[in-house]
Amino acid sequence: MSDLVLYIGNKNYSSWSLRPWIAMEAAGIPFSDRVIPFDFAAGNPAFKELSPTGRVPVLHHGKMRVWESLAIIEYVAELFPQAGIWPADREARAEARSVSMEMLAGFRALRGACPMNIRRPQRAIDLPDGVTDDVARIETIWRDALQRSGGPFLFGAFSAADAMFAPVVNRFHAYLLTSDRTALAYMDRVMAHPAWKKWQAAALAETWIVPEDEA
Repeated sequence: MSDLVLYIGNKNYSSWSLRPWIAMEAAGIPFSDRVIPFDFAAGNPAFKELSPTGRVPVLHHGKMRVWESLAIIEYVAELFPQAGIWPADREARAEARSVSMEMLAGFRALRGACPMNIRRPQRAIDLPDGVTDDVARIETIWRDALQRSGGPFLFGAFSAADAMFAPVVNRFHAYLLTSDRTALAYMDRVMAHPAWKKWQAAALAETWIVPEDEA
C-alpha cells in the first residue's frame, strides 16, 4: 500500500485540517503530514499544486487525491475498516454520520465569529447573532450522544464524530462559550487525548500569525 500523506494548513488555525488529522492519529493509522502555511495576503500557490480545489486538507495516496475533511475520513475508514473510525453499531454510526454532516454544513455563525486558535488565551468576546443558538445546538448534540453511549466520547470510543467536533472544543474553550457541565467534561476528555496533545504541541511551536484569525 502506498504511503498516506496529509497536506494541511497551519496547525494553530486550520480547523478543517485538524479533523482528518486527529481522526487518523487517534485511530492509529500510519500517515505523514506536511504543513503548507496560510498566506492570506497573496494566497499560497502551493495549495493549487496539491489539491484540485486549491485548498487544504488534501490526502495523497499514491496517485489518488482525496480532498475535503469528511471525504478524507471516509476514505481512510474504508482503507482501515478495523480502525474503528466510525462506531461499529449501525444506529450509532448513522447518528455519528448525521451529526458530522451537520457540523460540516452548519454552525456558520460560530465559525465566523470564533476562529479556531490553539494558542489563544481564554477570553470571551461580544458574540454576534446566531452564535448562542449554534452553541446551544452543539451542547444538545454532545449531551444526547454522551447520554446514549455512556461516553467517554460521543459514541463511546473516540470516533470520526469527535474528530469533526474537535475544532469546536477549541472554540468553546478559547472563547469561554459554554458553562454546561457535560460539555466541559467532554471537552476536558478530548483535550486530554494523546492525539489532541500532539497537535497542540505542534500548533504552539508555530510562529506564523494570521491576523484574520486572531479574534
